[in-house]
Amino acid sequence: MIPLHRLQKLPQTQSRLKCAKMFREAENKILCRGSITEKELLYLLDVLDFCISFSNTKSANALTDISKALKQKLMQAETKKSESSPGHELGSSLRRSLINIQHILLSDTGRFPSEWDFDKSDSCGGLDGEKRRVFPGVQVYLEDIRSPFNVGSIFRTAESFGVEHILLSPFCADPNHKRALRTAMGCISIMPWTRLENEPFSNNPFDAQTQVFALETGGKIAQDFAFPDQGIMIVGSEELGVSPAGLERADASLGRLSIPVFGTKGSLNVSVAFGIAMHAWALRIQQ
Repeated sequence: MIPLHRLQKLPQTQSRLKCAKMFREAENKILCRGSITEKELLYLLDVLDFCISFSNTKSANALTDISKALKQKLMQAETKKSESSPGHELGSSLRRSLINIQHILLSDTGRFPSEWDFDKSDSCGGLDGEKRRVFPGVQVYLEDIRSPFNVGSIFRTAESFGVEHILLSPFCADPNHKRALRTAMGCISIMPWTRLENEPFSNNPFDAQTQVFALETGGKIAQDFAFPDQGIMIVGSEELGVSPAGLERADASLGRLSIPVFGTKGSLNVSVAFGIAMHAWALRIQQ
């Protein structure tokens, strides 16, 4: 624990960042071990009061409301005289408060937090791949998707909806790129994937017996699509879509799956479209 007098000597931006880090570390402890000690909680309340002292009016008011709520709940927990620590008694509300404090402090520095700043999967030993529910034979082929953000997002969605394996084209972005890793939030390490060295449509795993469909315009909507129990979904780049060779292979098998949109843009981000399609496929397999 950093003494408050040391925090008071730091420039305000650095002080905010230090405080945000302390609240993040406390949140990690709650996530990993279920609680923090009463001593740790009382210290955090002192740090919170210090943050209020140098925050702008809007942030100070928001932090003050959080401080009052935490102190009230701490008093209620102490009144119960539970064997559990007060930090445990506060439960999920404490973690939510700590996250909100981090958002306020980081925003005041101009460093608006991203979702991955609050990912705690690595703090507790990472994700456990053995706990994955997998639909055997369900695979996805990413064809020339150049954005690491989109690749990472697709990995996260694929892991969530039971994809067994992801195949990458030779020119697809690297899943180990730092931006892909951040977006995937730990899923790269537990989601099996293979980069193919050559165009796959005349070879395994796209042989004649494999059922293949493409996520592309001009096809059937999910309600009418004949999703297979096992097969490969081809997902193309946002710029060019699925390649002619990929569409030819899909049309010779299950065809094209399309997602109707109603806005003026007329298209979706590829990772968003994949999420909609993969959710529909997973639900159909479970029926």
